[in-house]
Amino acid sequence: MRVKQERPVEKIVRPFQEFADRQSSGGVLLIVAAVIALVWANSPWGESYASLWGSELAVGLGEFSLSKDLTLWINDGLMAVFFLVVGLEIKREILVGELSSPKNAALPIAAAIGGAAIPAVIYIALNAGTEGAAGWGVPMATDIAFALGVLALLGERVPVALKVFLTALAIVDDIVAVLVIAFFYTSEISWSALAAGAGFLAALIVANLIGVGRTLMYVVLGMGLWLALLHSGVHATIAGVLLAFTVPATSFINPGEFLERGRYVLDRFEQAGEKGEDVLTNEERQAALHALNRATYKLEPPLHELEHALHPWVVFAIMPLFALANAGVPLGGGIGEALASPVALGIVGGLVIGKQLGVTLFAWLAVRSGLSELPEGVSWRHVYGAAWLAGIGFTMSLFIADLAFVGTDLLETAKLGILAASLISGVVGWTILRSIALREGGG
Repeated sequence: MRVKQERPVEKIVRPFQEFADRQSSGGVLLIVAAVIALVWANSPWGESYASLWGSELAVGLGEFSLSKDLTLWINDGLMAVFFLVVGLEIKREILVGELSSPKNAALPIAAAIGGAAIPAVIYIALNAGTEGAAGWGVPMATDIAFALGVLALLGERVPVALKVFLTALAIVDDIVAVLVIAFFYTSEISWSALAAGAGFLAALIVANLIGVGRTLMYVVLGMGLWLALLHSGVHATIAGVLLAFTVPATSFINPGEFLERGRYVLDRFEQAGEKGEDVLTNEERQAALHALNRATYKLEPPLHELEHALHPWVVFAIMPLFALANAGVPLGGGIGEALASPVALGIVGGLVIGKQLGVTLFAWLAVRSGLSELPEGVSWRHVYGAAWLAGIGFTMSLFIADLAFVGTDLLETAKLGILAASLISGVVGWTILRSIALREGGG
């Protein structure tokens, strides 16, 4: 049998494809971006870091013009795409994933609620009545990419059920974070802009109800929704979540019909080979390919199509870019003083102590009360290790900190607390789960 020779370009591209396929890749890129940002901000070229992300960028068409600095374009614009993917993942999990079964969903839901509530309480206890009180939402968040990236570093030594549990927990955590941002971190409301946003949202719902399957329609209407919310006072990234929940999750033909069409089209394709193998010169084969593409397009739900198309951009471009633009904290000589401030202590205490305590305690209560049960192969030590990983706040925590402390000196202090807490939580969580794997003979 003749083996197809690998082309030179495939040899170059293959390592990058293998890297992209690994679960840990997103977390690795986030770490690299954060380290670059920290080194850059504290190097002799630190001023260029602040100058770059503070540069104004204007986008205009006719009399309409929108001007923001680069950081805001990333935080308000690109992060809306991040929230769109988060919303699509949430919708998928609710419809067909771990959150679709009440008994399966009870454990991660309870764990996520505990992992959000107790960190917030710890933060409030240390900051009530101070100028840092607005940051109570910062330690509530879990960074799903970082947490799963650390877990993926352990490979098959970690039960698959634990990965599913942590994923579901992080998704519920994202729902909580989205609600917190929507209800508590909004500026003054512009009712006219909000009404325009409601109009775009209504159009998206109607498109879903009448069976519009073209994702382009949802993208265009979603951009209108984003612009309206950008001027409304409700944070623009919420548009991503609202858009996600209007994208259809159903196929427009059933699998049986697809198989019937597919077999017929493939037969046509095979028979057309008598007129030449080259598709470029064989019109019948071209027509068969188009027919097969249309059938495939109708079978794949728009939700899956959009999530599949956007996920690599979010993991490998948007999130690292967000980290690069937001993680550059000038450390100077007052690191100890900054970490000793109530804001940093509240964040570190919330993410490091509150997360592990809240996730473990509320998961135990869910099992003890009979609402749920531990997944097969998962022990309480596994849950405790995962609870530490839930203390990696990073992306969402940085995002909420920017909303809570925008324009104040406390933002840099909050960022420092987030970075310290995420590092501690990641290292301890990895160490706990690795020791369990070694003890059970998985090393």
